[in-house]
Formats: sequence, C-alpha cells, structure tokens
Amino acid sequence: MSTATIEHTDHSHGTPSDQELWKGGRSPFGTSYGKVMMWYFLISDTFTFASFLITYGALRFTQSANWPSPSEVFSSIPIHGLDTMNLPLVFVSFMTFLLIVSSYTMVRAVQEGYLMNKAGVIKFLIPTILCGVAFLGCQYLEWTHLMHDGMTLTSFSDTTKVLNFGQLFFIITGFHGLHVLVGVILLIWLTVSTWSGRFEKAGHYEMVEKIGLYWHFVDLVWVYVFLCFYLL
Repeated sequence: MSTATIEHTDHSHGTPSDQELWKGGRSPFGTSYGKVMMWYFLISDTFTFASFLITYGALRFTQSANWPSPSEVFSSIPIHGLDTMNLPLVFVSFMTFLLIVSSYTMVRAVQEGYLMNKAGVIKFLIPTILCGVAFLGCQYLEWTHLMHDGMTLTSFSDTTKVLNFGQLFFIITGFHGLHVLVGVILLIWLTVSTWSGRFEKAGHYEMVEKIGLYWHFVDLVWVYVFLCFYLL
C-alpha cells in the first residue's frame, strides 16, 4: 500500500517513480545512455593512468638517491639549432599550452552544438584538431631527442642514470599520446560528420559533447603526467 501511494503521488506531479525509471526507456541518471557510458569509460581509464603513476611514485621513492633531475633531462628544446640552449620546461610548457588551447576550443565547439550551429562547431573543431596534431608532433621531437641521447626502454643516458625512468616515461607518455591520437581521429570523424549534416538530421549535437568529455579527460591526465615527470 505504501508503494502504491508513492507511485500515485509521483504520477500526480507528472514525475515517474524510481521503480519506473529503472524499468528502462529513460535513464535514471537524468542524462543519455551514451554520456553515462562515456563517463564509465573515463572512470575506468582513470584507474589505468592512476596505476601507472602510482608505480612511477613507488619506483622513484625506492631509487630516490639516483633518480634524475627533470631540469637536466628536459633541459633543452628538442629542435635542431635550439637543442644546445639550456631552457628547461620551455618546450613542455608549449606542449601544455597546446592542450589548454584545445580544451577551450573544444568547449566552444560544444557550445555551438547546443545552439545547433553547424558552422560554429566546425570552426572550433578544426583548431582543436590542429592543437592535438601539434602536440603529437612535439612529443615525436621529444622522444627522438631523448633516444638520440641514449634513453630507451632498455638503456639510460648520462642524465637519466636510472633505467626505470626511461621505461616509465615512454610507457606513460606513450599511453597518453595514444589517447591523444585516438582523440584526434575522433575529432576528424566528428568534423566530417558535422560537415555532412549528420547531426542536424539527428536533431542534436550530443556526440560533440561526448567526444568533448573524452578530450577534456586527456587534457586533464596530462596535468598529472606533467607534474610527475617534469616538475617533481
């Protein structure tokens, strides 16, 4: 009788009861199934990155006496002609700036999607893609520079001193770079789909928001990678 009374009260206000929400047809989270699943994926991916960074912290703590200094490992700009200059953090700060800009342009693309502005969505997706590609290009330059100095998965250079540093660096930044690459591919698909009118036919631009969540996650993870390898 109590349950019946609750359900009747909910119907009188035009609001479905909790039991009805969980029967299917409408998400009990107050949002679409796609966005809920994207959040689930991002939460699970957070645990993966967290496990990598915890491993980094544990190995660094056990080898603290020999652990290399970031200001020495990343002391130069990995571009021919500039690699002899002592400018620690300049290059990685530029990489971080690229991701910050891409976060802003992604937010603007989502806003234009809410307004059903096809041209506006494309206008802001393109610079987001360019920032992502530029970030990957910078990562390529950094990797090749470090490998040229002798830091690989199986060897260490005069500045890295510890084998685990190079192994963790390539694995963690490589895993993050893979996420950026996947994000760029998704953004390219999103731009093409927007240009073709796919989302206008659907009547919404929710896909822009879902991929935007993924992109912001990738940008946020970089903050922690940046903190562990380049600052601490």
